[in-house]
Amino acid sequence: MLIALIARDKPGALETRLANREAHLAYADSVPITLKFGGPLLDEGGNMCGSLLIMEVDSMAEAQEFARNDPYAKAGLFESVELLEWKQVIG
Repeated sequence: MLIALIARDKPGALETRLANREAHLAYADSVPITLKFGGPLLDEGGNMCGSLLIMEVDSMAEAQEFARNDPYAKAGLFESVELLEWKQVIG
């Protein structure tokens, strides 16, 4: 199943994001699930303000575990995290 992770950073948390970016990217490279694509959401000024990730998992529980163990989440970066089942139609 495909899951979209949509996370929004807490206001004023850009430094938290930058301080944990390397750990986040290393974590994404190390997990045993397929990460289809992902990247930061940008605000009007072009600054990172959240994350969008499409992952292929066997269950929603697997996606929740990924999200819970992300260094960004552990650092308290996110104001909200949404996990939604997603169906690819284009691309």
